[in-house]
Amino acid sequence: MNRYTVVYKSIIASIIVFVLFAFTGNLINTNKNITKKEIVSGLKSNIDTKVEMVYNALQANQFELPKEECFVEALKGFYSLKERGIVKSNVLTLVDFSLSSNAKRLWIIDLSSNIVLFQTLVAHGRNTGEEFANNFSNTPESFKSSLGFYVTGEVYNGKHGISLKLDGLEKGLNDNARNRAVVLHGADYVSESFIKDHKRLGRSQGCPAVPVACVSEIITMIKGQSCLYIYHPSINNSKQNKLVS
Repeated sequence: MNRYTVVYKSIIASIIVFVLFAFTGNLINTNKNITKKEIVSGLKSNIDTKVEMVYNALQANQFELPKEECFVEALKGFYSLKERGIVKSNVLTLVDFSLSSNAKRLWIIDLSSNIVLFQTLVAHGRNTGEEFANNFSNTPESFKSSLGFYVTGEVYNGKHGISLKLDGLEKGLNDNARNRAVVLHGADYVSESFIKDHKRLGRSQGCPAVPVACVSEIITMIKGQSCLYIYHPSINNSKQNKLVS
């Protein structure tokens, strides 16, 4: 092999190495970009899949199941709050204010066993609507309900008897709950007999009021920093809020 042949082969080898390096570099960069997208997509897909699986595995326990749309929103928020340590309990309370007040639109769900523990009537605020809830507020003295995520606070005895304080977790949406004295309590206007006499459930001053007959049982189930979510379809269109840190 003469000197020119060696030089020629060296040049060819260098060109091949250069081309392969450049091509591989492009592949690496491309793969990195694809991987990032795949990771984000995968994370979204994983949480959506998990939520769907939980919903499909829910045991009604002789109750009706909540609508999937509101359950999905509630469960995603629950996971976030649980991960941050804001919520301690695995019990989720879901209120669906898209339903008639004459319907049992409050559910208590044990996410450890995927069982619906309870379902009952729940009132909305007097200025939130008649039979249906459609106006919401975070303003004191508005006598309107506030949507969004809450964490349950202290149990106490007040003018409505045994009651449960609530802390709103969404800025601008419900974070005035404690200042407004929005609590879970029992009320005699939350009953089937009231519906029969007035064609709709009674209304509160903004509190999620429940039947007197079961308020103690409900509070026992959901006390201890559990998650309560009040849903309405308008929440996704109107709120520009953030969960309180």
